[in-house]
Parts: sequence; C-alpha cells; structure tokens
Amino acid sequence: MLLTILLLIFTVIIVPFVSFNYGTALTDLQSIVLYDHMVYVVGAVIAYCFIVGEISKNNSQVDKLWSIVPIYYVWHMTGVCHWEPRMIFMSILVSIWGIRLTYNFARRGAYQWKFWAGEEDYRWEELRKRPGFNNRFVWMLFNLFFISAYQNILIFLFTIPILTVVGSGKPLNWIDYLLGLIYIICVVVEFVADQQQYDFQTEKHRRINAGEDLGEYAHGFISTGLWGKVRHPNYAMEQTIWVVFYLFSVHATGEWVNWSVAGCALLLILFKGSSDFSEEISAKKYPEYKNYQQRVPRFIPFTKRAK
Repeated sequence: MLLTILLLIFTVIIVPFVSFNYGTALTDLQSIVLYDHMVYVVGAVIAYCFIVGEISKNNSQVDKLWSIVPIYYVWHMTGVCHWEPRMIFMSILVSIWGIRLTYNFARRGAYQWKFWAGEEDYRWEELRKRPGFNNRFVWMLFNLFFISAYQNILIFLFTIPILTVVGSGKPLNWIDYLLGLIYIICVVVEFVADQQQYDFQTEKHRRINAGEDLGEYAHGFISTGLWGKVRHPNYAMEQTIWVVFYLFSVHATGEWVNWSVAGCALLLILFKGSSDFSEEISAKKYPEYKNYQQRVPRFIPFTKRAK
C-alpha cells in the first residue's frame, strides 16, 4: 500500500508536468485561468481539508467536497472565459454528476450541521492501524500529501479539459451531444449501482438489528444486479465519466493526447489502487469474497479473468 501511495504522489507531479508541456501550448487566457485563478482556489481547498481533518480527526473532508468543488471549478473557469457555449454545456454535465453524487454521499450520513463531522471512509480507519501509519506524525504527513493535496489536485486536474476548448473556434455539434449523452448514461448507470448497493446494505443491517435470518444477505456483500457483472460498477462508471469528459478536449483540439490528459490518466491509476485496498479489506472480512473475485471481473464486463 505504501508503494502505491508513493507512486500516486510521484505521478501527480510528473504526469501533469509532462502533459502540460505536450502538444499545443497553453494560450495566454488558459495560463491566466490556471495560474492567476485556480492555483489559489485549489490551494485554499487543500489547506481547508488538511487543517479541518487534523483538528477533527476525521480525514474524509476531501470526500465531502469530491462532488462539490468540481462544480465550482468548471463554472468558475467558464465565467472567466466569457461563457463559451461548449464550456457551459460541459459545466451543466459536471453539475448533473455532482448533484447526483452529493445526494448519494449525503444519505450515507456524510454531511451534518457540524460540517467537520459525518461518515469517515472506513479505509482510513483500517490504514491507521497498520505499522508506520499508526505513528501520529507519519499519519499527519499522509493526510497532508496524499489525502488532502494529492486528491484535491487530482479533482482539479480531471476538470481542466474544460479549459482546452477555449478559443477552439468549433461550434457545438453532434459529437458534443453524443459525448453528452454517453456522459449522462454513465451517470444513470452509476446511480443504479449506488442504489443497488444502498438497498442491499440497508436491508442487511435492518435484518441484523431485527435479529432476523440474513438469508441471501449472509455473505455480507452485494453480488447481484450490476454487481454481478463487475465488482465495482460505480467505480467503472466514475472512470468512464471523466474519460468521456476528456474526449470533449480531444474533439475541440483535434489532439488525442493534449495537455489536459493528466486528470483522467491519474484517476484510472487511483481507482486501481483504491479498489485493490478495498478488496483486500473485503477479502479478509467476508469468506466468500475471494470466490466472487474469481467469478466476476473488476471493471470490464465479460472479461475472462477477474483479476
């Protein structure tokens, strides 16, 4: 796990540096938006997450903002860039994604009137128990560089394809609308996956609390519906959503690889590491989970090998 974290922190420096210097250079307006506006905004969000996380001992402050700050980022950049139609269209799509994901997070108890409280990601509690991470100073550094800095930089990076469309000279056309349709379909599928997970866990805990026979819920994890096709349908859609978002920049610039590619590339790496860690915990907690791993692919349906 430590090696994965170090790799992620390394890539968040190298990948953006390479991508920002690849292909067509940034225009003056794009540079102004990045360096005179967004650097300070993202820096403030990082500082907030780190300080509040340290004081409250709840390290899921980034999780609370994951679906909210991208909405602000895209609309802020759209406003600075004089409300170009393609940017407005992309901002609407991000808003739909963000509102849906915020709702899903809120119903799990993530938001309270004590804004620093609420549900904490179970993986942080598990990680704090491990050798090295159970050192308070080491955990503080981990909170600063990975939980707060890395994740918030990543959140910003996967929104910046919106900035590549500035001044493209291409009006909105059928390709944009097709990408928008695919984007919305992915949001709907992600919603269905999260709803299936929510319904399963709600009924499982209801039966446990009522002392009823668990029946099909006895193995502890959902393996039906979309979860019978892939082990992480919500993760699969989340990655696809931001790859599709990047494709707007491909359409606008005519470059398959442009300077905004870092965000979706790093997101794919993050979800690989995140799902590895989640599955390691699930395999220890649920005896049947390893069989599930062998039967069902991780992200891509109908692949022969599960791992």
